[in-house]
Amino acid sequence: MKTNVLIVGGGEKAPVLAETLLQKGYHVTALVEDLNLCEKLSNIEKLELFHGEEADPETLYDSGIDRMDVVIAMSRKDEDNLVICELSKQKFHVKRTIAMVNDPKNAEFFHKMGVDSALCEVAMITNFIEQNQLMDEMATLLPLGEGGIQIAQVRIVEDSPVVDRKIWEIGLPHEVIIGCILRGGASMVPRGDTRILANDTLILISSEEYEGKAIHVLTGR
Repeated sequence: MKTNVLIVGGGEKAPVLAETLLQKGYHVTALVEDLNLCEKLSNIEKLELFHGEEADPETLYDSGIDRMDVVIAMSRKDEDNLVICELSKQKFHVKRTIAMVNDPKNAEFFHKMGVDSALCEVAMITNFIEQNQLMDEMATLLPLGEGGIQIAQVRIVEDSPVVDRKIWEIGLPHEVIIGCILRGGASMVPRGDTRILANDTLILISSEEYEGKAIHVLTGR
């Protein structure tokens, strides 16, 4: 059975996202306010399209939100995306919500309000720069390679066994160090009482012998 996905808003990104999801075998519906965007989306074969106010409960219901498995909120305003995700979860019982966040400062608040994934282009670009800079810096400071130190990036997903647990609680091997946590566009040096959250990226420093065991503890895989 196909996964039902509703894209709300999205601007110029909506056609590309819709076509990509359709190609991957999803059943895709789009709800947009902009008439010009509607015209572009109407040319996409197999896309179910609705026009109307994006954060309005009645319009969302008319678009079939109550039968959706995933809702992707991509309106221009963060507050509208939060409303869409809140309605999806609380009123229409959608399993998974994804919101685009324009202001990186709002990402953590979205998570606290129950949004499954809050994505921010600014934060993602910042994370990319920080991750690569951090890896370059570590490579110059540590003896990497055969017989030396290993560095791994581990993404913590929602169903990871360590989500919402403090570092001292998770039972990592003593030979493994979490050198840095990348979270919401910022990097932080953790302590034992630092709590690991979904969507964190952990930078692990370990010997080759213990790297696999540490990743298993963190991901359950």
